[in-house]
Amino acid sequence: MADYSVIFAGFGGQGVLFMGKVTAYVGLLEGKEVSWMPSYGPEMRGGTANCTVCISDAQVGCPIVAEPDALIAMSSPSCDKFIDSVKPGGLVIYDGSVLQPKKRRDDIRTVSLPATNISNEENLQGIANMILLGKMFKETGFGNIQIIEAALEKSMPEDKGHLFVHNLRAIKLGLGIS
Repeated sequence: MADYSVIFAGFGGQGVLFMGKVTAYVGLLEGKEVSWMPSYGPEMRGGTANCTVCISDAQVGCPIVAEPDALIAMSSPSCDKFIDSVKPGGLVIYDGSVLQPKKRRDDIRTVSLPATNISNEENLQGIANMILLGKMFKETGFGNIQIIEAALEKSMPEDKGHLFVHNLRAIKLGLGIS
């Protein structure tokens, strides 16, 4: 992976920024140059939230991503806002439990994963984001499970450490690992 950029987008409280943080740590642990840039509305929950992650073999000159290689969308407004910016040949992964893109493109690959339904069925409520993240790692081939696990551990706030096992299980579900 020479250069790769991702936009993670959804509502506040869905763990969008956390997905980006874990991805950035995977890049760092892989020895890559990385930028992580969060953006969110003033609301505590329910407002817009997105972040961009740039991963490169060379120094990242600008964290602003105009044409991402991938979009991971957790809400319809976010998907609609960013889908047109994805590079031709790029990847869009979205939570098919809660959204269907209004816009269709023939020049990108779209993957629908019912992450919210899966998280509820697996008693992992509230961590559909990690299932989508695991799917992104699977689809892109970026990161191996040992590095992903180490990145997740580094990303977890100390007071949320008890959730590590659940988040890792959710990532593995997205990766297709039992």
